[in-house]
Amino acid sequence: MIQSKIFILFISLISLTSFGQSKNFLDRSYLETKAKVDTLVTPDKITIEITIDEEDTKKKKTAEEQEQDLKRALESLDIDISEDLTLVDLSSDFKKYFLRGQKVLKAKTYNLIVHDAKMAGQVLVKLDQAEISNVNITKTEFTDRENLISQLKAKAVLKAKNNAEAMLKPLDIKLGPLLYVSDLQMRQNYLSGKVSGVQIRGMASVPPPPAPEMLDIEFEKIKFTAEVYAKFSI
Repeated sequence: MIQSKIFILFISLISLTSFGQSKNFLDRSYLETKAKVDTLVTPDKITIEITIDEEDTKKKKTAEEQEQDLKRALESLDIDISEDLTLVDLSSDFKKYFLRGQKVLKAKTYNLIVHDAKMAGQVLVKLDQAEISNVNITKTEFTDRENLISQLKAKAVLKAKNNAEAMLKPLDIKLGPLLYVSDLQMRQNYLSGKVSGVQIRGMASVPPPPAPEMLDIEFEKIKFTAEVYAKFSI
């Protein structure tokens, strides 16, 4: 019985101590501030969607013939098609045409990955020369995204600290240690398919290239933004 009372008293003391520490934390003088940083980066991963369709070609080439034209065009640019070209979809109107007694027409869709606007322009020209016109730039990305986000968060925290020190300087008050910090915002805008001066949807929308092997295009940069909330003791 005595041991039980001692145990209850011990727990009560711990609770009071914890409450006192929590209250002391809340009673501290502190300064709150927010800070935001952003940056623009050039995309280094561009996804180009390429569709070859037996129904679209003027020379009525088969999907297999167009596929060989596609591979030759890309290999002429030293693109590793085993690594950067993937088949997304293979479709066929077999049922529809079989019932009508007509020839089956096939279509294939590929995704091609390139790493800069210059190569993207060269690809568009080569595909135009190969009479492959159903081309669409579907996504622009920055591959070192996670590292960039970490850097922006660190800069935002440092900016919050500098802001706090600047506010206290006229009062001759020294900034204390950081009590709390939290992410408020981490945003990025992928400007998928946006190219300066060029609408990418079929080569008919692309102006004639200034040189046989070059189409001068430039992708809009991707904007990353980080914002933090910080609380410092004073």
